[in-house]
Amino acid sequence: MAAGALGLGAAAALAWIVDGFTGAARSVDPLAAVGGWVVDGVPPAVKAVAVNLFGTSDKIALWCGLALVVGVTFAGLGRLAARAPRAALVGAAALVGATALIVDTRPQATPIDILPTLGGGAVWMVLLWGWAVDRRDAGPTPTTHEGRAPTTDRGTPDRRSMLRLVAGAAAVSAVPVGRALSSGSSTQTARAALVLPSAASTAPVAPAADLAAAGALPWQTPATAFFRIDTALRVPTVDPATWSLRVTGEVEREVVLTWAELLRKPLVERWVTLACVSNEVGGDLVGNARWLGWPVRELLAQAKPRSGADMVLSRSVDGWTAGTPLTALTDGRDALLAIGMNGDPLPAKHGFPVRLVVPGLYGYVSATKWVTELKVTRFEQDQGYWTPRGWSPFGPVKTASRIDVPRSGHEVTAGMVAVAGVAWDTGRGIRAVDVRVDDGPWRSARLGEEPATSAWRQWVYPWEAMPGSHTITVRAQDGTGQWQAAEVRPSDPDGATGLHTVTVRVV
Repeated sequence: MAAGALGLGAAAALAWIVDGFTGAARSVDPLAAVGGWVVDGVPPAVKAVAVNLFGTSDKIALWCGLALVVGVTFAGLGRLAARAPRAALVGAAALVGATALIVDTRPQATPIDILPTLGGGAVWMVLLWGWAVDRRDAGPTPTTHEGRAPTTDRGTPDRRSMLRLVAGAAAVSAVPVGRALSSGSSTQTARAALVLPSAASTAPVAPAADLAAAGALPWQTPATAFFRIDTALRVPTVDPATWSLRVTGEVEREVVLTWAELLRKPLVERWVTLACVSNEVGGDLVGNARWLGWPVRELLAQAKPRSGADMVLSRSVDGWTAGTPLTALTDGRDALLAIGMNGDPLPAKHGFPVRLVVPGLYGYVSATKWVTELKVTRFEQDQGYWTPRGWSPFGPVKTASRIDVPRSGHEVTAGMVAVAGVAWDTGRGIRAVDVRVDDGPWRSARLGEEPATSAWRQWVYPWEAMPGSHTITVRAQDGTGQWQAAEVRPSDPDGATGLHTVTVRVV
């Protein structure tokens, strides 16, 4: 078992080192590749359960699960090696081969990407075989002392001890080195040194948009608190100096946009609220930010999409794709190739150096991070990542509202209580928000300023709370006068519906 565990450490260490030299922008280290393979193959229902159960910690949960399975497997092969070395070696070779195949079939993989797996696997197999042979050939040496039973002399390190020492030292010393090499230091340096260009059109300042209700979330979501839902187990690291975006497919001419060219474009700032299609009623997979970027319609105008094209398939550096209606990228909603978030360069986990931000659509059909290609095509010919996995090819954001305070299950003091939250419809805006206590009538809430229909809107309702248990419900009306759907429906295939309700006790 020790051989398996220590071999795992040494193999992983070498894999990370090789990965650091062969391309940190791709998730090609063995664990990340296997994890990505699992994510790609899991049924949509399981994915939805994982997101609802773990939220933005879903990747941590998956990493822990992978580590447990891999650790048990390696330890098991280590125990098998003590009894049947050849069988253990065959099992190890099969495991390494299967992992290399998974790595090789990952999106945008190249032959060099399997080197971390093969290198780490070779180290593990050598250690495993050496430990097994040593167990067979070098048993304990009995030493007899007068008046005592024979004992084993442990004063001199044997080959097993040396193998364990070497494996342990490799794991301890090489993992930090490998991680340092594969951490994308050049990308981090480039982001830290980047000074965002001034916007040709700035987002309106809206001091009255934030009602500052006690306990409510801020109107502008900080980047550190912004939700992250994607399939990348390891955040891709992309050097902006080598980044480019290609426009391909059904266009009159293909266009290639470089980072330097993008920085010279007339950039605009826009307030846009992004929401995940997996967000449950009352959930927190939604956030509002100030984005800086270049309108996608300007780039597509250069490429000139052909008649009949109705979809743009955007592709991430890690191969993930989203199918977006062409009209959503060319109308007046200001879909952006975003490079900035809340006045700073995009954080790596939110798509640095460039991502798509499209108002009015759920992220699974629009919000491609680390974007490298826009393919103009048709819905009848191509599909985004989630469509063949059971999700709708179209994902317009549904009107929704949420109660942030008081929280369900909490106690509040009798008297005047501020009930507050947010409402959003990033395609049509929010016209009104109503609140109902128990089975009483709907009452109008006070709304914060709306600087853009693509941003959520805060609301607050002063409630004269009486002692006892009470249920509070909220509903929102979009900019056309339509109330949000009250029917309770799950998030799949195109977004959850229902009215958010909380229960509180007044004392």
